[in-house]
Amino acid sequence: MKHALKITLLASLFVGCAGAANADDQTTLNDAARQTAGGLLKTLGGELKAALASGGAVEAISVCKEKAPRIAAEAARKTGFAIKRVSPKNRNPKGVPDAWESAALASLEARLAAGEKPETLDMSAVVDTPEGKVFRYAKALPTQPLCLSCHGTPDQLSPEVKAKLSTEYPDDKAVGYSVGMIRGVLSIKKAM
Repeated sequence: MKHALKITLLASLFVGCAGAANADDQTTLNDAARQTAGGLLKTLGGELKAALASGGAVEAISVCKEKAPRIAAEAARKTGFAIKRVSPKNRNPKGVPDAWESAALASLEARLAAGEKPETLDMSAVVDTPEGKVFRYAKALPTQPLCLSCHGTPDQLSPEVKAKLSTEYPDDKAVGYSVGMIRGVLSIKKAM
């Protein structure tokens, strides 16, 4: 009986250490994802501001379509994360959220409604999948004033922006936002 108790205690210590290692792994991944998201969004924001200053909103559409995927790909190459922007009101047809991203978006919107600042909203989790454990991270993409020239209500969009959007994104759903609303999430994931 003492031998069985000793084995049970050792097993529970091992499980506790494994759980702590997983928690440490998640914390490390969360910190890395948060840093990656911050850097990516800062770079993208700088590109958008420069495009708006030089060519207006029509030029900013090109930044989102062409430069944003390259910025995300470079961040993914450096970190090993899979990175994408998703929204239920997507502009890019590849930007449809999966089930976890949809749930994360709903949670972040609830936190926004409860008074949290939109720029601080993020969350992470370790999710069991058929392929194994996957770290997931979502960073809210709040609508800023500069976003309205391409994502505001249709009556706010210039005829040139409407024309460019209909050419570049014929099935666009990413309009109708106001400042402070969450347009979607920056989604980051990595197999553990």
